[in-house]
Amino acid sequence: MTLFQTLRKEKAAKEKVAGRTEVPNLQESLVEVHVYKGTKRKLEFSHRPYKGKDVKKVQAALLGPGSTSSGKGLEAGMIELSEMVVRRDIEINMSEILINSIDSLEPNALVRAMVQYNSKALILRRRVGSLYQRELKEGNRAKLEELQGQVDKYAEVKEAWEKEREEWREERKRLGTWRVCCLDSEEKFKVKIADLEANYDELKEKHKGLEVELEDLKGCIIQEHINWFQKGLRQAAFFCKDVDVADSRFDVNKDVVDSQLISEVETTLKEEAEKTVIDEDMNVEEDIIVEGDGDQAA
Repeated sequence: MTLFQTLRKEKAAKEKVAGRTEVPNLQESLVEVHVYKGTKRKLEFSHRPYKGKDVKKVQAALLGPGSTSSGKGLEAGMIELSEMVVRRDIEINMSEILINSIDSLEPNALVRAMVQYNSKALILRRRVGSLYQRELKEGNRAKLEELQGQVDKYAEVKEAWEKEREEWREERKRLGTWRVCCLDSEEKFKVKIADLEANYDELKEKHKGLEVELEDLKGCIIQEHINWFQKGLRQAAFFCKDVDVADSRFDVNKDVVDSQLISEVETTLKEEAEKTVIDEDMNVEEDIIVEGDGDQAA
């Protein structure tokens, strides 16, 4: 009550300084009480003097000896305590029956009820605090175990990742070495290919020259054979007067085969045809043998 009175006085002083002397709130209580079923009313504190022995005993027990010798009587339920800073907008929800019962209580009973309530609140607060601490410890333990599991899992993943990274580094080094080797080999092969191409071009030119020389040599040999044949015919005509050198039977392009005079061109074509037929027969026989081996394997 002393606190409320002090607050009321401070508020009145501020209003007077501001120039407002009539303020409705200064005439009423500072605490609003919500009544059961939604109604609201101001909690009025009566200022009836009480000078009972019980009140004096309570005052002496709480405030010490000498506190009861004051000339002013205690107001209803007022006990002077040290100043406390409270919120000025606190709302207390109470039912109408509870408010009426509190108003009708004697100060001794009111103080006893307050002491019992504070004792129960102290015990309950201690119990709730211990339960909260235990729950907090258990929750922290579970959370700690979960975090430890995550840390272990992260450590395993990190170790696997480090191992994989080392493997990739080794692979990178190996591939780098292979790359250097491949580049060196590529350069060497490029040089060799260039040399081979140059040699091939040179050999190609030589081959062309040799082909020309070979054709010239063949022509010379053939011409030489013709000359020798004609020279032999002339000698035969010289020794045998009945031999005519201009006879068509004397042809350098013909030869005697199986007691027959056959042209060498026809003989060459016939031999090539026979060789082609023989090759075809051999290919057919090879195909038949391969098919037979496949059937036996199946």
